[in-house]
Amino acid sequence: MRIIADFHIHSKYSRATSKDMDLDHLVEYAVLKGINLLGTGDFTHFLWLEELREKLKPLSYGLYGYKGINFFLTTEVANIYFQNGRMRRIHNIIFAPDFETIDKINEDLSHYGSLSSDGRPMLGLSAENLVEIVLGINKDCLIVPGHIWTPWFSLFGSESGFDSIEECFGKYTRDIYALETGLSSDPAMNWRISSLDKFTLISNSDSHSPTRIGREANVFEAKLDYLEILDILKKKDKTRFLFTVEFFPQEGKYHYDGHRNCQVRFSPQETLKFKGLCPKCGKNLTIGVMHRVEQLADREENFSPENAIPFRKMVPLEEIIASAKGVGPDTQQVKQEYLNIVGHWGTEFDILFNSSEEDLYEKLPPKIAEGIIRVRKGEVNILPGYDGEYGKIEIFGKEEIEKKEKQMTLF
Repeated sequence: MRIIADFHIHSKYSRATSKDMDLDHLVEYAVLKGINLLGTGDFTHFLWLEELREKLKPLSYGLYGYKGINFFLTTEVANIYFQNGRMRRIHNIIFAPDFETIDKINEDLSHYGSLSSDGRPMLGLSAENLVEIVLGINKDCLIVPGHIWTPWFSLFGSESGFDSIEECFGKYTRDIYALETGLSSDPAMNWRISSLDKFTLISNSDSHSPTRIGREANVFEAKLDYLEILDILKKKDKTRFLFTVEFFPQEGKYHYDGHRNCQVRFSPQETLKFKGLCPKCGKNLTIGVMHRVEQLADREENFSPENAIPFRKMVPLEEIIASAKGVGPDTQQVKQEYLNIVGHWGTEFDILFNSSEEDLYEKLPPKIAEGIIRVRKGEVNILPGYDGEYGKIEIFGKEEIEKKEKQMTLF
């Protein structure tokens, strides 16, 4: 069967998340978007774990269901520790097959930090020791380094990461099979580093609100089974792992270098010109994902490994609607149009990926149909994100929108 999966999300018990990040709202938006497999996120938090126990029904080993949507038990932890004279801050995603395993994981991890203070707990524990503990409890768990290029909290982060996976995970590198690319990078950027060829690249939303789930996702043609999905990820099986769904990486919060307080946004070349310093205040710039990839790359751009899993870029439908209307994506006007479209014509993923151009123009307002087609062709302009600020995507220029509004006033 076709599986659209988003493994990395958060609950309402994580910092800076929507109060609607509960199972009912997650199911509501999973149905609208066409997602049929979600990670639970945050199973280390006792209140969220209590809700998961109460509402999720076991379907098979490692697989749970609620109101027609399937779930894997997942969480993200922040490993914060000193290694080789530097403070390291690494985020890792944990997959677990059952609640008994979770109880043992939580008991062991509670010795390294408070699990109740945040849905994504901070642990004084190395990434290497995390793998040792989790897989020592149950070999059917999986650890995936999260958003591996983010400057402050990731495996390759410019501010606190490492230059290789082996440096981070030591002898347990053998137990790392998959890496999460994060919103600010896409697979093509990762293909430039030959040492990553053996790892499966996955993409997830890291969502803090229900409307954002699925903004990045994974598409499989496989049996809906926990151990089968793990097998696909471990083997990097292109016959069953069809493609990932990707943000345009420039839209991510850390694609370019920069200094948010001074509104300085630099390409890697500009950063080198200013020797890594903000020209306004003289402080160090935050080195972004594009720059960091350049530092570690041993291949030219546009290289594609033979065993690479394909990917497709997309812009969420709400953003396309907002651009077509010339309004913000979180406005009531956009929400109503979104619900009208998916309520009448199918799920968001079907509309964005599977509908023909003829169907789009037949079913949707012309400008929204045109926006979807432009995104498919990559005909968008993006002001890259930097230092915690999301990039700004432009599908229709201001002049186009104003011209359309003037035409509408003639009728």
